Amino acid sequence: MMMASGEEEEVVSIISNKQVVLRDHHVTGYLKESDMCMSISTITLKVPHNSKGVLVKNLYLSCDPYIRGHTKNIQGGYADQYFKTGSPIIGYGVAKVLDSGHPDFKKDDLVWGFTGWEEYTLITETESLFKIHHTDVPLSYYTGLLSMPGMTAFTGFYEICSPKKGEYVFVSSAFGAVGQIVGQLAKLLGCYVVGSAGSKEKVDLLKTKFGFDEAFNYKEEKDYDACLKRYFPEGIDIYFDNVGGKMLDAALLNMRLHGRIAACGMISQYEFDEPEGVHNLFNIITKRVQIQGFMVFDYYHLYSNFLGIMIPYIKAGKIVYEEDITEGLESLPAALVRLFSGKNAGKAVAVIARE
Repeated sequence: MMMASGEEEEVVSIISNKQVVLRDHHVTGYLKESDMCMSISTITLKVPHNSKGVLVKNLYLSCDPYIRGHTKNIQGGYADQYFKTGSPIIGYGVAKVLDSGHPDFKKDDLVWGFTGWEEYTLITETESLFKIHHTDVPLSYYTGLLSMPGMTAFTGFYEICSPKKGEYVFVSSAFGAVGQIVGQLAKLLGCYVVGSAGSKEKVDLLKTKFGFDEAFNYKEEKDYDACLKRYFPEGIDIYFDNVGGKMLDAALLNMRLHGRIAACGMISQYEFDEPEGVHNLFNIITKRVQIQGFMVFDYYHLYSNFLGIMIPYIKAGKIVYEEDITEGLESLPAALVRLFSGKNAGKAVAVIARE
């Protein structure tokens, strides 16, 4: 690229850029590693002239269940908004700014937000890009505890569920990136908390590490209604739903009067081409249950409030977090598939580079 007269020529590097891409736009049936593949493109290490984009080097990439929803052709879904065949998968990550045309971000800033499953990304939509100010906690926390999953737990519990001390709280997929935080926030408020998870090891950790009052392995329960009655003989005030399906149906039978359900995720349904129905909806009427779906993007204006509460909790040891860390872009397809078999051991995150 030539500069104006009297100035030296600017040398702009163009380098290879390894990516994880979808083979096909819509994935039917169970997601497999072979539905994704590695690809190599090139990228210019300079933001285009007059662009307000931000060029980043990805350091940590987050692997989350909602990504499966992006790959499905479902009514009311949003696959077309995020994925194009042959383009990198889009998700949350932690990155270092290499170049910026945006006034809020400068070279060497650390940021978290939507980025690509690739080594380098030019981010042109910066509305959900946040500068990292607190670097005295692990940077990987900004893929989970201090980013989208943490905000999802925080806003879903406080803004949607309006909890009160002493209430009975049930969290499904409680060992997941969101569920483990919801349970701890509920305990800090003084609630009775029960979580479901998919293995004995996870159930034990929910009680010993995260402080849940009780937990159970949903894979060992043949009758979810009977199971919930065993753990909640007086009923459930708050159900933080991450799974949908049969567990939601059973929870509806066990809600107390004026109970609240935060509809956060439907991980039990993401692999089905035809989702299961919910049959006990009449309980919403008779028990005056409030059930509300939500998207975390609607609450990002509360992020500074969230940090003001969570950072002190982390430093005081009142909130702990379990991560399942893998190395390299190549590890991401297997990590995503593991989420749907319950084989992950905490928040799934891949290390791409260490600055």
